[in-house]
Formats: sequence, structure tokens, C-alpha cells
Amino acid sequence: MTLPFKLQKADIPEGIGEADMNSWGVIVNSFEELEGRDHVGRLESFYYNDAKAYCVGPSLLYNQPGQNLEADHDKSSYIKWLDKQAEMRFGRTVLYVSFGTQTHLSEDQLDEIANGLEMANHPFIWVVRSKTWAAPKGWNERVKQRGLVLRNWVDQRRILAHSATGGFLGHCGWNSTLESLTMGVPLLAWPMIGISEQALNAKFVVMGLGAGLMVPWTGVNGEKIMTVGRDVICDKVKELMGGENGRMAGERAQALEEWQGICGKRWVLL
Repeated sequence: MTLPFKLQKADIPEGIGEADMNSWGVIVNSFEELEGRDHVGRLESFYYNDAKAYCVGPSLLYNQPGQNLEADHDKSSYIKWLDKQAEMRFGRTVLYVSFGTQTHLSEDQLDEIANGLEMANHPFIWVVRSKTWAAPKGWNERVKQRGLVLRNWVDQRRILAHSATGGFLGHCGWNSTLESLTMGVPLLAWPMIGISEQALNAKFVVMGLGAGLMVPWTGVNGEKIMTVGRDVICDKVKELMGGENGRMAGERAQALEEWQGICGKRWVLL
């Protein structure tokens, strides 16, 4: 695969310093069929000593023999909720929303997300890390038939692997991105932490792979939008879950799931 943009040294997080660049190689939690040989070669060019990048992923494998993510035993309440959604609705209708463990969202932004999800009128599971945020008045009652808010740890891979899950609104941390793509779930990319690789991951998923859509999170001059409004969130959720662009992103994500199955089997043999 050839990507429509070239990896630049400025794209690499600052945490990869001079000592790392002097390494004799780098082990990458990805697979070459996903990245493209040109992309991997570009990464190798940033290292000295003719270092090689060894793509050994995806290391987050659930498609190993004997595993069944939707087995009846030991089901969490949110998996049972997803089972119910699958019975009530046709297709992959649920949007999973989570921004990882390190992202801090203001209460204003949480309010906008809540209202945007309500306006979009799609079923959702939303993991909220804030201990102090309270939903807008009457919101819980209005969305209770199609929305589930979770405050504790969840098994993200089980949610993404569920047959009812059709989209992931998230921060594009690499582990989450890889989990989503290897489960065939398209992303609604919303990078949160500027000094991390999240913005590059989002660009890679949306522009490179075509397996997701982007939440507009920067202004015309590149500055970060402090609070993304409910109307924008609503429109993007509708586009991902019911629009033509979302349909194409979903097809691309499912094609990547098939690729990881091939590469994953090869990885297990190693």
C-alpha cells in the first residue's frame, strides 16, 4: 500500500530521542500490510546504523484458536447490553466512545459530547473517566433506551469485537487504533494529546487507510479547538454511523480485519 503522505521526522513524538535513533533496530506493534513498505522504510531512514524496523504486530490477538469473545459465560453487564442491542436492531449500530485513561476532558466538553450523542440518535456506549462530571439535566432519562454510560474499567477489545459495535469515537492512541482496525471497526478520530502520536495516527487512519473520519479539532490556523460543539459531534457521528463516507470507512476497516487475520496467524507461528 502507498500512503498519500510521506512520514516526516517531525511526525515522530519527541520521546524518541537521540539514544533511540542510535539503536540497531526497532520492534513495531503493527504489520507491514497495514503500514505499507514505503512507510516502514521511511521510519527506518530516521535511524542510524542502517537500523531495521521489525513489524511483529498486531500483538493484540483475539482470533487465536479456541477464543470466543461472545461466549455466554462470565458476561459483563455492558456485553449483555450489547447483546440486547444486537437483538433489537439490525447490523452494527452501536457507537463506542472512549478517550483513554490519560485524556482530561473539561466538563464543558463532556456536556457537548453528551448533547451531540443525544442529537445523533444512535445507540452508544460511552466510557467517562471523570469522577465529578454529571450529565445535563434530564439527559440520562432521555437516552436510557439507547445509551449506556460506564465509569469503571471495561474490556475494550470485547466491546469492539461485538457484532453490535459499528464505530469507535476515540483519541487515536495506537493501542486503541490497532484494536479497532483489527476488529473491523471504523474510527471517528479525535486526537487529544498534542505531544503524543495521536494526531499522526488519526491522519494515518483517515487519509492513509480510509478506515475512519476526522472530528474537526483544529482551527484554520492549526490551533486546537478548546471545545468541539455538539452540532459538529452530532454531524460526524451521523456521518460515520449512517452516511456514505462512514459506509466506505467501515468496508475498509473490515478489509483490514481480514488482513490482520492473515498476519496474525503468521505472527502466532513465529
